[in-house]
Amino acid sequence: MPNSSKKKARYRRVVLKLSGETLGEETGQPISTRVVARIAKQIKDVCSLGIELAIIIGGGNIWRGSFSKEIERATSDYMGMLATVINGLALQDALEKAGVSTRLQTAIEMQRVAEPFIRRRAMRHFEKKRIVIFGGGTGNPFFSTDTAAALRASEIGADVILKATKVDGIYDSDPMKNPHAKKYGHISYLDALRKRLRVMDSTAFSLCMDNHIPIVVFNMFKEGNLRRVMLGERIGTIVSD
Repeated sequence: MPNSSKKKARYRRVVLKLSGETLGEETGQPISTRVVARIAKQIKDVCSLGIELAIIIGGGNIWRGSFSKEIERATSDYMGMLATVINGLALQDALEKAGVSTRLQTAIEMQRVAEPFIRRRAMRHFEKKRIVIFGGGTGNPFFSTDTAAALRASEIGADVILKATKVDGIYDSDPMKNPHAKKYGHISYLDALRKRLRVMDSTAFSLCMDNHIPIVVFNMFKEGNLRRVMLGERIGTIVSD
C-alpha cells in the first residue's frame, strides 16, 4: 500500500478478536502453522504503527460445547477456555518467531504456561511495546470469548474492538446463502441487539454499548485489511452509538 507507512494509526489501543476457526484449515485441521504464520505476519506489519495491541482468540476450532450436549454446560465451557489457551500458545509461538515480543495472560491460572491476568501487568506490557494475548475467556462459564473481548477492552481502556472474520462485514442475512443479502456500513448497538445479528452475543454488545467501545467487523483474510482498519479506512461494518 503506497505511503501507508507514513500514515498515523487512528487508534491508540486495540483489542483484536480472532475466532478459533481462523487458525485452522478448511480441510478440518484445527491449527495450521501456515495459517497462523500468515496471521502473525499481518499483526507484525501493524506493529510499526505504534499501536498497543491485545488479542483474544476463541477456541471453536478445538472445542464447541454445542457439539457435546451430554457434557454439563459449565464443564464444557471450561474445556472451551482451555482450548483458547492452546490457540493463544500457537499464536504466541508464531509471533515470537516473527520477532514480535508477546505475553500470554490467562483468566485461569496455569503458572507453567502463562501469566495470570493482572490488569496493571498488562498495561505495563503495553508500555514495553509487547502484544498481550488474553486466554481463558473471562474465567467463568456461560460467557463467550466475545464477552471476554468486551470485558478486557473495557478494563484496559481500548479504543476499539476489531472483530476479524472471513466475511467483509455484517449482513442482514447469510451472504453465503442469500446473494441479495444487504451489508451494513454502520449499525447501532441497539439495532444489532434488536435484529439479533449473530456477530457477537448480546452480553458483549451490551458491554461495548455501556462503555462506548466501537466494534469493527471486517475480513482479515484479505491482504492488507488489518492495516487498513488500523489506519481508520472505512471497510467492513462499524457497530457504535
